[in-house]
Amino acid sequence: MDRKMIRIEDLMSKSGVKFGTSGARGLALDMTDEVCYAYTAAFIQYLQERGELNPGSVIAIGGDLRSSTRRIMKTVARAVRDRGYTPENCGRLPSPAMAYYGLVKSIPAIMVTGSHIPDDRNGIKFTTKNGEILKQDEIGIKRQEVEIPAGLFDDKGAFSVEIEMPSQNEDASELYIKRYIDFFPDNCLKGKRLGVYQHSAVGRDIMVKIFSNLGADVKPLGISDAFIPVDTEALRQEDINAAAQWVDEYHFDSIISTDGDSDRPLISDEKGRWLRGDVAGILCAAYFNADAVVTPVSSNSAVEKCGLFKKVYRTKIGSPYVIEGMQHALKDGFKLVVGYEANGGFLLGTDIESGGKILKSLPTRDAIILHISILLLSIRKKRTISELLAELPQRFTASSRLKDFPTETSKAKIDELYSGDEAKDRRIIKDVFGKYFGSIASIDAADGLRIIFDSGEIVHLRPSGNAPEFRCYTEADTEAHAAEMNRICMEIMESWR
Repeated sequence: MDRKMIRIEDLMSKSGVKFGTSGARGLALDMTDEVCYAYTAAFIQYLQERGELNPGSVIAIGGDLRSSTRRIMKTVARAVRDRGYTPENCGRLPSPAMAYYGLVKSIPAIMVTGSHIPDDRNGIKFTTKNGEILKQDEIGIKRQEVEIPAGLFDDKGAFSVEIEMPSQNEDASELYIKRYIDFFPDNCLKGKRLGVYQHSAVGRDIMVKIFSNLGADVKPLGISDAFIPVDTEALRQEDINAAAQWVDEYHFDSIISTDGDSDRPLISDEKGRWLRGDVAGILCAAYFNADAVVTPVSSNSAVEKCGLFKKVYRTKIGSPYVIEGMQHALKDGFKLVVGYEANGGFLLGTDIESGGKILKSLPTRDAIILHISILLLSIRKKRTISELLAELPQRFTASSRLKDFPTETSKAKIDELYSGDEAKDRRIIKDVFGKYFGSIASIDAADGLRIIFDSGEIVHLRPSGNAPEFRCYTEADTEAHAAEMNRICMEIMESWR
């Protein structure tokens, strides 16, 4: 049969489906069957080059609850089968559950998810038997040239034949649930009254099962059949309002939730106020008595100021960079290494031992571990969550984003502000921000543009790696001022459209 060849680098330019964090992302309409087939084939071909697959090897497949996910999962399964391997349908489950299953079974895993971005977009996240693909793996996949069977797709990139999905099993989901209820003590959350904001999070039922099994009094809230793009770094006003109303009505100790693929956590205090992910990460790391903490440059500086950790490593934004940072910390000799992102996703770089039980490392973003640890920390210290927050150095962050802002435009604007000529850059940045925030102490262009002012206030501008969005992070000594700084920055950025 005639075949055609597709170079992945060419496909990225032609289709608009490009690499984001640990996989391909794009508009669902652009993620045609042919495009998704080619990306999957390239991942498999890359694993073959590395000698990580045997004849008939199993490759696990899962997905989130967005409308295009089932179609893409079927496409991924067909590509796996056509390459001579066995697709295992793990159904709809959290991204960390999919990754954990692959690590335990020592098999590759492919998760179809657009994470927190809107339903009109989707993605394919790749995990090797050793964990998330890193930046060097991404380069290896991009350079692949794959063969596509002629006649398999029509001229619009849709399958021209009927595609079936293998029967589903619940093994990966059950293994993930068991990970937590086996490690943490029976009824360790007894007496805690929790709301679980379910919306369209793929882990919504799993959260209810885990926290009920740990003894909490759990009430599901706000389930939705339509996909809701909950972004833990840029919460919708309706989610902020809902949490306060639910706490007032039901007197919860906390409300917990996640984003769409359930790897980024949300947790509120007893007053219904959502915690910022980069502050929640500090509390989670403190619960485990971590030696070294790895977190991106955008995270709250309270992690250094609190003095709880022997070493704090700062990285570029994105879980692959945090994972590389954790590997560096381990090489430096630290024994208990963790990482977290500003979105709250928590990464466990080493095994945790307690009471003769071991919680295996999971070096990928996870939400459940953060929920449990903060609740247990409040029990251990006999503090409410708001009291735990009050014990930390009072540094506050705010973040927001401009949607439908082309990545090329935001990168070009940052290039206007930062050329590498320090004297020139300081003049340009001062002209834009100086009248609002004062003199500039330092400028960091390691990931976007991070400006630290003499006052200690921070403005960080960065194009999103997952969608055409321009993000802004601000930090100050009060919550109100961080929010006001963010508002000012968003007005300035809006003028750049």
